[in-house]
Amino acid sequence: MKNIQCRWLTVPLAAAAVSGAVPAENGNGNGDEQDVPFDEARLFFELNDTDGDLGIHGLIDGDEWKRLEIEDPNDVRMLDVLVRGRLRRQGLTEIFFESAEPPFDELAPQQFFKRFPEGIYDIGGITLDGRELDSEVRLSHVLAAPPANIRVGSIPAAKNCDVEPLPSVSGPVIIDWDPVTKSHPKIGKAGPVAVDHYELVVEREEPKLLVFSVMLPPDRTRFKVPAEFISLGDSFKFEIIVRAMNGNQTAVESCFEVE
Repeated sequence: MKNIQCRWLTVPLAAAAVSGAVPAENGNGNGDEQDVPFDEARLFFELNDTDGDLGIHGLIDGDEWKRLEIEDPNDVRMLDVLVRGRLRRQGLTEIFFESAEPPFDELAPQQFFKRFPEGIYDIGGITLDGRELDSEVRLSHVLAAPPANIRVGSIPAAKNCDVEPLPSVSGPVIIDWDPVTKSHPKIGKAGPVAVDHYELVVEREEPKLLVFSVMLPPDRTRFKVPAEFISLGDSFKFEIIVRAMNGNQTAVESCFEVE
């Protein structure tokens, strides 16, 4: 899933949605009273259900550190960051990463999940003054189902952006979908799913990328895109991201045109 390069407008509709889900059990991983938990420690999977690919993402934030490690449930180190030179004297406080996301015909979901088993991942670090940072994060293979019955201005959304012709909207651009209540029927592990929030992202790609995004509480599955944004183009791409309470994300993409 490509990174958003700029944001035209962000409209937080619920404080819970802005804060997001943090599937971390922050605490002292080894019982040492001097260990300090990270302020934020998240590992989660992201599925692009439209393109058919999976990735693992991480967001770690805390006191300034010079060393960061992540160990999987089998105590095998999967990430080791050592800060050097001038940056080591300054220290880092936050790091975000996304893994590569090869399509399923190159890396099947079953193989992907074997690389990243369910369980507790230990995130450790060393601060500039020598204190130990430690948090534990639980990764789950349960993914939310993709949103169904997506409509744009009461017109069924295109399966993807390659469909011709794309839906054409003549009035207000209202995007809505059915609430997500179940786990993905084919990918990952079956299990209960509770939605933390939805994120709707609408992009005008040409002649210059403009992005509108909004976070919606779990009981809100309908949103009217501001006319001021729609007036800036005639062709748009949109993405609906479902963030489950376990931190995992499922996304779908589509496109539409305006008359």
